[in-house]
Amino acid sequence: MNLEAAVQELLDREHIRDTLYRYASCIDVKDWEGLRGVFAEEAAITMVGGAQAQGPAAIVEYIKHRCRKRGWQHHLLSVYHIDITGDTASTLTYHTSHQKTEGKPEHILQLVARYRDRLRRADGRWKIVEKNMELGWYEERLRISGGDLMNA
Repeated sequence: MNLEAAVQELLDREHIRDTLYRYASCIDVKDWEGLRGVFAEEAAITMVGGAQAQGPAAIVEYIKHRCRKRGWQHHLLSVYHIDITGDTASTLTYHTSHQKTEGKPEHILQLVARYRDRLRRADGRWKIVEKNMELGWYEERLRISGGDLMNA
Protein backbone atom coordinates (compact mmCIF):
# COMPACT_ATOMS: atom_id res chain seq x y z
CA MET A 1 0.00 0.00 0.00
CA ASN A 2 1.42 3.38 -0.92
CA LEU A 3 1.51 6.34 1.43
CA GLU A 4 -1.46 8.12 -0.17
CA ALA A 5 -3.66 5.01 0.10
CA ALA A 6 -2.56 4.41 3.70
CA VAL A 7 -3.39 8.00 4.70
CA GLN A 8 -6.79 7.77 2.95
CA GLU A 9 -7.60 4.56 4.83
CA LEU A 10 -6.72 6.19 8.16
CA LEU A 11 -8.87 9.21 7.28
CA ASP A 12 -11.77 6.96 6.27
CA ARG A 13 -11.54 5.03 9.55
CA GLU A 14 -11.59 8.29 11.52
CA HIS A 15 -14.57 9.64 9.57
CA ILE A 16 -16.44 6.37 10.08
CA ARG A 17 -15.75 6.47 13.83
CA ASP A 18 -16.93 10.08 13.91
CA THR A 19 -20.20 9.09 12.21
CA LEU A 20 -20.81 6.30 14.75
CA TYR A 21 -19.97 8.53 17.73
CA ARG A 22 -22.12 11.35 16.34
CA TYR A 23 -25.07 8.92 16.12
CA ALA A 24 -24.79 8.31 19.88
CA SER A 25 -24.05 11.87 20.97
CA CYS A 26 -26.95 13.26 18.93
CA ILE A 27 -29.30 10.84 20.71
CA ASP A 28 -27.85 11.82 24.10
CA VAL A 29 -28.60 15.52 23.61
CA LYS A 30 -31.75 14.96 21.49
CA ASP A 31 -30.25 16.65 18.44
CA TRP A 32 -32.74 15.15 15.99
CA GLU A 33 -31.52 17.10 12.96
CA GLY A 34 -27.94 16.04 13.64
CA LEU A 35 -29.09 12.44 14.04
CA ARG A 36 -30.88 12.58 10.70
CA GLY A 37 -27.63 13.70 9.10
CA VAL A 38 -25.73 10.49 9.93
CA PHE A 39 -28.10 8.33 7.86
CA ALA A 40 -28.12 7.73 4.11
CA GLU A 41 -31.49 8.19 2.41
CA GLU A 42 -31.92 4.41 2.02
CA ALA A 43 -30.96 3.69 5.65
CA ALA A 44 -32.70 1.00 7.68
CA ILE A 45 -32.41 0.07 11.36
CA THR A 46 -33.34 -2.98 13.40
CA MET A 47 -33.42 -2.27 17.12
CA VAL A 48 -34.58 -3.80 20.42
CA GLY A 49 -37.18 -6.52 19.97
CA GLY A 50 -36.76 -6.49 16.19
CA ALA A 51 -38.35 -3.04 15.76
CA GLN A 52 -37.50 -1.65 12.34
CA ALA A 53 -37.56 1.70 10.61
CA GLN A 54 -36.60 2.72 7.08
CA GLY A 55 -35.38 6.12 5.90
CA PRO A 56 -33.86 8.92 7.99
CA ALA A 57 -37.18 10.58 8.92
CA ALA A 58 -38.76 7.32 10.15
CA ILE A 59 -35.57 6.32 11.98
CA VAL A 60 -35.39 9.63 13.81
CA GLU A 61 -39.09 9.45 14.72
CA TYR A 62 -38.63 5.92 16.10
CA ILE A 63 -35.60 6.94 18.21
CA LYS A 64 -37.28 10.18 19.30
CA HIS A 65 -40.29 8.16 20.49
CA ARG A 66 -38.04 5.69 22.36
CA CYS A 67 -36.27 8.61 24.10
CA ARG A 68 -39.36 10.67 24.91
CA LYS A 69 -39.18 9.91 28.67
CA ARG A 70 -35.39 10.04 28.99
CA GLY A 71 -34.29 13.08 30.94
CA TRP A 72 -30.60 12.26 30.54
CA GLN A 73 -28.64 9.73 28.52
CA HIS A 74 -25.04 8.73 28.03
CA HIS A 75 -23.91 6.29 25.34
CA LEU A 76 -20.39 4.93 25.67
CA LEU A 77 -19.21 3.35 22.42
CA SER A 78 -16.14 1.29 21.61
CA VAL A 79 -15.61 0.74 17.91
CA TYR A 80 -13.98 -2.69 17.64
CA HIS A 81 -13.89 -3.36 13.90
CA ILE A 82 -13.98 -1.26 10.76
CA ASP A 83 -13.73 -3.18 7.51
CA ILE A 84 -13.55 -0.92 4.44
CA THR A 85 -14.05 -2.04 0.86
CA GLY A 86 -13.95 0.91 -1.51
CA ASP A 87 -16.86 3.21 -0.66
CA THR A 88 -18.55 0.79 1.77
CA ALA A 89 -17.69 -0.30 5.27
CA SER A 90 -18.96 -2.67 7.93
CA THR A 91 -18.37 -2.07 11.64
CA LEU A 92 -18.80 -3.71 15.02
CA THR A 93 -19.34 -1.38 17.98
CA TYR A 94 -19.86 -2.26 21.64
CA HIS A 95 -22.31 -0.01 23.45
CA THR A 96 -23.09 0.71 27.10
CA SER A 97 -25.78 3.27 27.84
CA HIS A 98 -26.95 4.85 31.06
CA GLN A 99 -30.32 6.56 30.98
CA LYS A 100 -32.46 8.41 33.51
CA THR A 101 -36.21 8.31 33.14
CA GLU A 102 -38.26 11.42 33.92
CA GLY A 103 -40.16 10.98 37.17
CA LYS A 104 -37.70 8.36 38.49
CA PRO A 105 -34.79 10.43 39.85
CA GLU A 106 -33.37 7.58 41.96
CA HIS A 107 -33.29 5.04 39.11
CA ILE A 108 -30.89 4.45 36.23
CA LEU A 109 -31.43 2.20 33.23
CA GLN A 110 -28.32 0.47 31.92
CA LEU A 111 -28.14 -1.21 28.51
CA VAL A 112 -25.28 -3.28 27.12
CA ALA A 113 -25.41 -4.06 23.41
CA ARG A 114 -23.59 -4.39 20.12
CA TYR A 115 -24.21 -2.45 16.93
CA ARG A 116 -23.42 -3.97 13.56
CA ASP A 117 -23.44 -1.21 10.97
CA ARG A 118 -22.94 -0.84 7.26
CA LEU A 119 -21.85 2.55 5.98
CA ARG A 120 -21.43 4.10 2.55
CA ARG A 121 -19.33 7.03 1.42
CA ALA A 122 -21.44 9.56 -0.49
CA ASP A 123 -20.35 13.06 -1.47
CA GLY A 124 -17.20 12.63 0.62
CA ARG A 125 -19.10 11.74 3.83
CA TRP A 126 -19.64 8.37 5.49
CA LYS A 127 -23.28 7.67 6.31
CA ILE A 128 -25.04 4.79 7.99
CA VAL A 129 -26.95 2.58 5.55
CA GLU A 130 -27.89 -0.20 7.98
CA LYS A 131 -27.80 -0.41 11.78
CA ASN A 132 -28.57 -3.56 13.75
CA MET A 133 -28.68 -3.48 17.54
CA GLU A 134 -28.10 -6.71 19.48
CA LEU A 135 -29.21 -6.14 23.06
CA GLY A 136 -27.19 -8.25 25.48
CA TRP A 137 -28.46 -6.98 28.83
CA TYR A 138 -30.48 -4.26 30.43
CA GLU A 139 -31.42 -3.50 33.99
CA GLU A 140 -32.90 -0.71 36.04
CA ARG A 141 -31.01 0.11 39.21
CA LEU A 142 -31.99 2.07 42.28
CA ARG A 143 -29.46 4.49 43.74
CA ILE A 144 -28.65 3.39 47.28
CA SER A 145 -26.15 6.11 48.15
CA GLY A 146 -27.27 9.48 49.34
CA GLY A 147 -25.92 12.88 50.05
CA ASP A 148 -23.54 15.08 48.16
CA LEU A 149 -21.10 13.21 45.91
CA MET A 150 -18.55 16.03 46.21
CA ASN A 151 -18.48 15.68 50.01
CA ALA A 152 -18.38 11.88 50.12
